[in-house]
Amino acid sequence: MFRGASKVALDAKGRLAIPSRYRERITSRADGHLVATVDFDHCLLIYPLPDWEEIERKLVRLPSLNPQARRLQRLMVGYATELDMDGHGRILVPRELRDFAGLDRQAMLIGQGNKFELWDEERWNTRRDEWLAAEEGEQGLPQELESLSL
Repeated sequence: MFRGASKVALDAKGRLAIPSRYRERITSRADGHLVATVDFDHCLLIYPLPDWEEIERKLVRLPSLNPQARRLQRLMVGYATELDMDGHGRILVPRELRDFAGLDRQAMLIGQGNKFELWDEERWNTRRDEWLAAEEGEQGLPQELESLSL
């Protein structure tokens, strides 16, 4: 499980050092192999390879004549890129993915259980503040979540 928020930096080549607390899990779960793809919130999603392969199987089985399903497939599968963690725990984020997410130097790596979200730090701070400032009930919970107790 990946949890927590980490401020990270990308170097001039677009490399990002995965925080050390996650490296062993990534190595044991995926032998250092990750997959990054785009998200509709203009961040990147980074999965251990076995978890991504399970999601990809579900995505390619979606009905190809459904416009929303095709958009999802085109974006998520189309941008999916394999990343290998090097001996220093770094991954190289390709230029196309960095451009999509607006990543420059400072970023936030947000643990989301089975995956990470990688955000430009400024975009993350803006969105986080918007979510925190939202009026209660403004976003309304789906019925499936109304019984959730935290």
